Amino acid sequence: MNENLVDYALLGGSGLRVSPLCLGTMTFGTEWGWGSPAQTARAILDRYLDAGGNFVDTADGYTNGTSESLLGGFLKGRRDRVVLATKFTFNAFPGDPNAGGNGRKNIMRAVEASLKRLQTDYVDLYWLHAWDTVTPVEEVMSSLDALVRAGKVRYIGLSDTPAWYLARAQTLAEWRGWEKVCALQLEYSLVERSIEREHMPAARRLGMGVCPWSPLAGGFLSGKYTRGRHGVKGVGRIATVQGSGHPAFGTFSDADWKVLEVLREVSRKLGRSMTQVALNWTARRPGVASTLIGATKPEQLDEDLAALDFELPPQYAQRLEEAGRPEAVFPYSFFKPEMQKMVSGGTTVRSSA
Repeated sequence: MNENLVDYALLGGSGLRVSPLCLGTMTFGTEWGWGSPAQTARAILDRYLDAGGNFVDTADGYTNGTSESLLGGFLKGRRDRVVLATKFTFNAFPGDPNAGGNGRKNIMRAVEASLKRLQTDYVDLYWLHAWDTVTPVEEVMSSLDALVRAGKVRYIGLSDTPAWYLARAQTLAEWRGWEKVCALQLEYSLVERSIEREHMPAARRLGMGVCPWSPLAGGFLSGKYTRGRHGVKGVGRIATVQGSGHPAFGTFSDADWKVLEVLREVSRKLGRSMTQVALNWTARRPGVASTLIGATKPEQLDEDLAALDFELPPQYAQRLEEAGRPEAVFPYSFFKPEMQKMVSGGTTVRSSA
């Protein structure tokens, strides 16, 4: 039993208890050219659960549905002790516009297909996987509320949506008495911190726990890649899929490589792996409820689970924070101390929230 893994937190404004590290299962299955075969995937899940972890995340499209199917078999006899999350949005049948997106027809189709593959009659947390840009948010939220009322879903979350969208969704839920969003799943790491501008403050004010995905930037922050003329060099997921156009595996900037060097130095001084330092930093950021981790073999999982076994000394946490701090873009560049003095008449006013 890992003491840090059983330091459970409530997920946003809900009563759902989750581990600080969530096991992501996009690696369960080999259909995408990387990942774990069934036997290895089962060993990874068993090790996570034996360590006290209780939060497992998948999606209907991960490894073409294999991830959900494997989990359904693996969780027989222990389903109720797991907080099981899955997602919908991406198209299941090319050529059929209603087999994807966030309209009611697809949501209802997707949840039934996921329940069948997962061999369960309910999902603990149902994520909207991505904003589809067109479906009215009223339709999305009323459909998700209906699933909760039907007992097929316990809680709902949003992944990869604009901040204005999640704010409108939550406001509608509060106004109409619908099930509220309790969590946000967004990309967040030392080299991807855009959500600090709007999503993080919105989450804190609106009762949503943030669950970062790709806290290692697809493996970039593990230190196993070097800089090549046309991208990254090394063996791993980034090298395999670079150039695919997938936004999660894009190119890395000069600033990102500089952050990597700071991480490397801090890791060396602490005697911890770069993976552990990067995970530790992300998992303990304000507003973060549970951070997604992934592994293709049990040894990788062991390294990830040890990421919370230490405290980052304040001076090193500060160095990492400064290295990748997002640029203050408009309108936030407008809210400087000088402007605040103009607003407050030269006095000091602080929020109690």
